[in-house]
Amino acid sequence: MWTTARAPSLAEMEAMAHEVFERLPRGFRALCEGVILRVDDFPTDEVLEEMKAESEFDLLGLFQGVGLPFRSNNDIAQLPNMVWLYRRPILDYWADHEETLGHIVRHVLIHEIGHHFGLSDDDMEAIEAQVD
Repeated sequence: MWTTARAPSLAEMEAMAHEVFERLPRGFRALCEGVILRVDDFPTDEVLEEMKAESEFDLLGLFQGVGLPFRSNNDIAQLPNMVWLYRRPILDYWADHEETLGHIVRHVLIHEIGHHFGLSDDDMEAIEAQVD
């Protein structure tokens, strides 16, 4: 079995992320309307610089946009909110830890979506516990 095992492609990891998203609590998902979920191998150089990352492997995911608590009816139209998952850093993390790949993807997805809502780490842990 291990001789045929391989790392998931970008498309496979994006499909995994969408499957994980569909298993999150319904109320949590409902609040995510309009959030775009994307997977890329690495963050862009601009993101790495903005986040003061020392390596392209430092970020597993990123929320880009204006979180719900920070929006106003007076806001001018903005780009849609996006959640990025970075495949290669996630795979690197997976190789060094005992967690399953699905668990890591779920954790990163909940954490990044949590930024959209302005949730605390405790709130995000409670959401993860609901999925377990």
